[in-house]
Amino acid sequence: MIGPPPLPHQATAVAIAGRALMIEGPPGAGKSSLALALIDRGAVLVGDDSLLLATGSGRLLARPHPRTRGLLELRNLGLLPYPACEEAPVALLLTLDPQAPRFIEQADSATRAGIAIPQVRLWPGSPVLALRAEAALRHYGRG
Repeated sequence: MIGPPPLPHQATAVAIAGRALMIEGPPGAGKSSLALALIDRGAVLVGDDSLLLATGSGRLLARPHPRTRGLLELRNLGLLPYPACEEAPVALLLTLDPQAPRFIEQADSATRAGIAIPQVRLWPGSPVLALRAEAALRHYGRG
């Protein structure tokens, strides 16, 4: 049985140990910069600022958009090529939010393409944002 066609979605995603960390936030919030820092720490690009979201077996799957596959926008440098994975299950939605709460007891929930996924909001100005993102994925992401 073939599922619904993938939906375009404006977000950035990287895969860490086979699980996608999807990053949302307003323009200029630092989505691509966070992706770059995570790639430097071993993550693999799924897509930058443009993804295709698909569903399968009750999971949300992130795929690179064909128009931007393998490209990461680095401010002041342009669109640069990076290796990209073809698909990864979304384990966590990370929202870059200047009003992010200081403490949380559990992840929020967000729905994308009809699938509920855990969501954590992080303050984009953190000097160790990549470390916080990895910790959020470890503690709140879907297995």
